[in-house]
Amino acid sequence: MVEQKRFALFLAALDSEFVKKTYGGYHNVFVSTFGDEGEQWDSFRVVSGEFPDEKDLDKYDGFVISGSVHDAFENYDWILKLCDLVKKIDQMKKKILGICFGHQIIARVRGGTVGRARKGPELKLGDITIVKDAITPGSYFGDEVPETIAIIKCHQDEVLVLPETAKVLAYSKNYEVEMFSIEDHLFCIQGHPEYNKEILFHLVDRVLGQGLVPQEFADASKASMEKRGPDRKLWEKICKNFLKGMQSSD
Repeated sequence: MVEQKRFALFLAALDSEFVKKTYGGYHNVFVSTFGDEGEQWDSFRVVSGEFPDEKDLDKYDGFVISGSVHDAFENYDWILKLCDLVKKIDQMKKKILGICFGHQIIARVRGGTVGRARKGPELKLGDITIVKDAITPGSYFGDEVPETIAIIKCHQDEVLVLPETAKVLAYSKNYEVEMFSIEDHLFCIQGHPEYNKEILFHLVDRVLGQGLVPQEFADASKASMEKRGPDRKLWEKICKNFLKGMQSSD
C-alpha cells in the first residue's frame, strides 16, 4: 500500500466573503490547484497565529506558503514566528513552495532583502521570461521549457536582493526576480499560479472600491485578461512536480 502524501498549507491571508462563497475558502483554491486525489492537505491560518507543532513537521512531504496583504519585511509576531518555522523546515530540507508573500518570506529567511517594488505595484495578467540556462531539461518544468509563462500578479513588494545561494529562474520587464530556487527544496514564485480571472477581477473591484487604485489602473488590470488567460495547467504541472518529487536543476 502506497503511503499517503501529506502537505501543509500556511495561509497568510484571511478568506474574503467572495472566496468563502465561491470556493469555500482559500484552502480549497490551493488544494484544487496543487493537490491530487488521496493526499492529505492541512491548513494553518498563520496570519491568525495558527501554526503546526514543530514535532509534527516531519509528517509532511511538503509545504506551501500563500500570499498576503501584509509585507514580508514587517515584524509582526506571526511573521517572525513563520520565519522561524521556515528556517526549521529549510534545515530539514523539506520542500517549500513560496507564492508571492511566501516567495518573499523565503528570500528574507535565507538572507535576501525584500521591500517595496521599485517600479510600483502590479495587479494583472503578465508574462514572465524563463532563464532557460538555469533550468535542467526534464526537471519539474518538463522536457520543453517555455520562453515565457503567463501568470496573474498581485503585489506591491518584491525581492530586492536575492539570497547568495539562490538561482533566478524567471524575470519580467519590471521585476528582476519573478521566480527563484534554492537547492532542490525551495521554489519561489512572485505571481499567483492558483489565481483565475474571477479572483483577479474580485481583487481589482475590491481595491478600487477601497480607493487604493485609480479607475485607469483597474481598467488596465481587467483588460490584461480580455483575450487570454494564465497558463494554469502548466503552473499546476510545474508546482506539483516540484512538491511531489521531481528534481529542479543542477
